[in-house]
Amino acid sequence: MTLESTHNRSSLNNTIIRGREYILDHFAGSDLCQTLNHYASEGSSYPSEGLAAKLKLTLDVLKTTAMDEAGTRVDYATLRSSSAYVEYRETCLSQLQQFNPQQLPTVYDRRAFWINLYNALVIDAVIAFDVQDSVTGGVLGPLAFFRRAAYTVAGRRVSLDDIEHGILRTNLGHPLLSGPHFPSDDPRMEWVLPLDPRVHFALNCAARSCPPIRSYAAGKLSTHLDLAAQSFVNTTVTIRQGKIYLPELFHWYRGDFGGRQSVLHFLIQYLEDDRRPELLSMRNGELRFRYTPNDWSLNVL
Repeated sequence: MTLESTHNRSSLNNTIIRGREYILDHFAGSDLCQTLNHYASEGSSYPSEGLAAKLKLTLDVLKTTAMDEAGTRVDYATLRSSSAYVEYRETCLSQLQQFNPQQLPTVYDRRAFWINLYNALVIDAVIAFDVQDSVTGGVLGPLAFFRRAAYTVAGRRVSLDDIEHGILRTNLGHPLLSGPHFPSDDPRMEWVLPLDPRVHFALNCAARSCPPIRSYAAGKLSTHLDLAAQSFVNTTVTIRQGKIYLPELFHWYRGDFGGRQSVLHFLIQYLEDDRRPELLSMRNGELRFRYTPNDWSLNVL
């Protein structure tokens, strides 16, 4: 294939991706000129590491203010009027408009930042959109919420889908859609990170089936992602009569784990010691996975 034909093919793929995104945003009701910090007031300035640390601290404060101890349920009504939430909107959000995450020193700093920002944006969007029952409302179901919920970061619009499927998942794209998330010439491509499948257990999407809301710091990121994976696996995976019952997450993102067989190895790695023998005995036999439906009910306290 010549250089010219390669370029033409790339241009065509980028055009297709942009067309797909335009259509989806249209039906989702996304206003690409608006974000949840578009009108944020000017706040105090933080250096890059300072803003990332402030974001983590904010999540910690929000958790103690209006969440249960496990971080699985949120009192959005209390949070809406809390001083911690007001401070978050008045300080962090204005700084995000000029903040470029590439300034953060390591990939661990950047991954922790995007995880924390995702979880904070979900909370902010539930309040801003006055979600009452579930984030799945609208023509496109959950797709609409995750496309509408967005911040301006370094002058660029970044939605929940952009963070998850573009940045944190190495631009692999939404599991229900074909192709990568960002076109190859999108400026947000500079933010794309190497894939770590454990991020799936750190992202909370305001549904009852989601992992708990926690904050993450670069220095202990790998350890805390291991703990998040271990907790999620041991509270959601069951083995009965030769069948493995596991959340749909493992079906949607099986490619992130390396495929069906690798999902099994992942489960073996994180299951508690007394639960491993039965799973190990199934490795050479027929694998029968059963996926439990996601509970999209709002994680309200």
